[in-house]
Amino acid sequence: MRARTSRSVATPALLDPPRTAAARPPGERNQDPLPCGPPAAGDTPRHVINATSVLVHPGLGRAVLSGSARRAVAVASGCTDLEYDLHNGQRGRRGRETVAALLAAVPTAAAAYVVNSNPAALVLAATVLAPGRELVISRRELYEIRDGFRLPELLTSTGARLCPVGTADGAVLEDYRQAVWSGTGCVLTLVPGRSATDAPADRPDVAALAGLHVPVIADISSGLLRPEPALPGEPDAETALRQGATLVTAGGDKLLGGPQTGLLLGDRAVIEQVRRHPLARAMQADKLALAALRATVAHGGTPTLAAVRAAPDDLRARGESLVGALRAGGVPAELVESHVTVLSGASTRLHSFAVAVDQRLAGRLRVGDPAVVGELRDGHLLLDLRPVPAGNDTDLVVAVLAAASRP
Repeated sequence: MRARTSRSVATPALLDPPRTAAARPPGERNQDPLPCGPPAAGDTPRHVINATSVLVHPGLGRAVLSGSARRAVAVASGCTDLEYDLHNGQRGRRGRETVAALLAAVPTAAAAYVVNSNPAALVLAATVLAPGRELVISRRELYEIRDGFRLPELLTSTGARLCPVGTADGAVLEDYRQAVWSGTGCVLTLVPGRSATDAPADRPDVAALAGLHVPVIADISSGLLRPEPALPGEPDAETALRQGATLVTAGGDKLLGGPQTGLLLGDRAVIEQVRRHPLARAMQADKLALAALRATVAHGGTPTLAAVRAAPDDLRARGESLVGALRAGGVPAELVESHVTVLSGASTRLHSFAVAVDQRLAGRLRVGDPAVVGELRDGHLLLDLRPVPAGNDTDLVVAVLAAASRP
């Protein structure tokens, strides 16, 4: 660590290449356009069966809520004790039961707070830890994603001055060490899955960054609260905090399997600063999201984790049954081996099976009821079974048969 005079660091040029069709999540590419014209009354939002090769698909609403989460949303749709203590008749703290469930699930966290999205969680973390100061981050992590969303612009909007380190290929610990000084507010690291094939081998982990003696924000790509045996390569909040992260930020609608929310877990004093910041009011999670998140964390049993843990042999058996039903209905189909990415981008890939049908059914399936989205490959439409709950197999067969019967 070395002393330096205050300096202004310009937002770096983005290093990621423009998104191409190959970079889009499966289910978004190589498909004929939807029919033009306004939607019919009542058809938005529509129920969609995700049969793509992305388990938690960003274009399809990410995680499917569990039964307990849906029941909690139904209760919260009416009047509820959102900010009211029924025991003493006084005002209560918003989301207190959801926070309690998070702390029970992540014992290493001294405190927790919930906002409306993962980007909101990052904004609050950077606003509290690096106002008018430098935020150190690897150049490799200054990404741009769908619809032109740029992380550098989000971070500089907080008043932090970006201090990018390393190169487009990544940063090593010495890069971070040389960048840290008295004007550093924090280090931000976007923790990737260990299975990411393009991650540099010498990329410093959270424990190494925590040794620099400045606050560390660890944004975990998976949204997992604790290690998941079926996904040993995916990061989780408990591990990041044990390694010394000051704050962990994550999205509730990824592998956690809950609603769109932003989670902040970690140091009690920092979380309290976040909670009391004026921006926190503008970013608070609504009552439906808080109810669904609490039920998800407290009860588990999410469709997302059920899909992750599904045995390949069970997927094969389901596929053989579906192929038999389609052939009996006069629709040519075959079962093929496939792989599913748990999240879009670089994340764990799981062995799976898909039903291959005529690619001409793709458009008809997307406008059916329910809509079905698969992936076009090698002249076929692949309907991957890992993202499809087993209870939807009959609906999938009926949808394909109906699509095949239409001209």
